[in-house]
Amino acid sequence: MNFAPGLANDHCVIPVVKSPHEYQAYRISPQDTNRLAIVFDPNIANMSLTVCVEIFDPGGKTPPNRHNIAVEMFFVLKGEGLAICDGKATPIQAGDSLLVPPTGIHEIHNTGTGRLYALCFMVPNEDFAELIRSGTPVALDEEDWRVLRRSDALVLT
Repeated sequence: MNFAPGLANDHCVIPVVKSPHEYQAYRISPQDTNRLAIVFDPNIANMSLTVCVEIFDPGGKTPPNRHNIAVEMFFVLKGEGLAICDGKATPIQAGDSLLVPPTGIHEIHNTGTGRLYALCFMVPNEDFAELIRSGTPVALDEEDWRVLRRSDALVLT
């Protein structure tokens, strides 16, 4: 069945589906207070993007950084923090989105008492996945699994 009138359907694109248990997390530098769990990267998606979940321990932050051509977007899944871009600080919390344009010097700080979780998209990849994978692999714990599976948000009645 063709759902797009007027478009030829001469091939089928199979979506890539991953479970959170397939994500590999990394700490880019030993002194970093955040971890990045790769969801999709150019190797998996066959396109120039990186999607990861960034996990900040209490008091954790990213080092100030910038991207020459990439746009980076964060969607806060859980927790609260402070986003700083080109010297302008904005509080962020669960449900907030942050879009960082190319060349914006930015950082994110976890200002809450628990972990801060943010879904992060970078397009194009600009060697982001390679930078993440050059770090040290780290384990995700039960708290991470609860957030990634969203079982921390289930309400039983």
